[in-house]
Amino acid sequence: MTTLSFTRPSRFGAEEWDARVQLAAAYRIFAMLGWNELIYNHISLRVPGEPRHFLVNPFGLHYTEVTASNLVKVDVDGNIIGHSDWPINPAGFTFHGAIHATHPSAHCVIHVHTTPTMAVCCSEDGLSFTNFYAAHLWGKIAYHDFEGITVHRDEGARILASAGDKPVLLLRNHGPVAIGQTLPMAFSYMWVLQRACEVQLASSQLGKLRAIPEPVLEKCVRDALNFDPKYGAGADSFAALQRLVDRIDPGYRA
Repeated sequence: MTTLSFTRPSRFGAEEWDARVQLAAAYRIFAMLGWNELIYNHISLRVPGEPRHFLVNPFGLHYTEVTASNLVKVDVDGNIIGHSDWPINPAGFTFHGAIHATHPSAHCVIHVHTTPTMAVCCSEDGLSFTNFYAAHLWGKIAYHDFEGITVHRDEGARILASAGDKPVLLLRNHGPVAIGQTLPMAFSYMWVLQRACEVQLASSQLGKLRAIPEPVLEKCVRDALNFDPKYGAGADSFAALQRLVDRIDPGYRA
């Protein structure tokens, strides 16, 4: 496969540029999967070597317009660092900033509004541990009650408290948040959650669902490799999708 060559702008260091390329690829992958929501929602990624700075999408651009160079660098308080031709969505750093500021291992935070995940967030009982994918998330889910649009800074602390040490937070009546030590790891959490919710919505039409015994759920979590750093934590799957995006539109690397 031949990939077009793009030159790193001199204003970005090598590590930051690599992070920018990976994050821009994620936005294109999300668009390809249908996980984008007009110009809304966010994937934020901590800048390597800058623990209080992270990258987020420019507010106003579709995910297919996001590139490595137009991603916006912000601090945990939502202040833009350096030059940007675009603003950021205030809702993007209300809880993203709080999570990045408080969790040293939270290098990537993802928030989406896909129909299956939102539907489960709207259900009284939340995620049902009755299918293969949901079993991978046993013990990894937290919930936060709906407070309206997440533009108020004080809600960030409450969202953080609700998340605790769980990598997946379901904002009730709203949508999911995935937290990962790497972007591929956070993507893996969101992908598994998306599949679990899709199966839950489909199977719920068939009547009473068959429960998975708790010891089996615990065994599934122990045996799952999706989120284990020793096995790449989703890096191979993310790389495969990035190669697909490279074949379709490598312009995100600009």
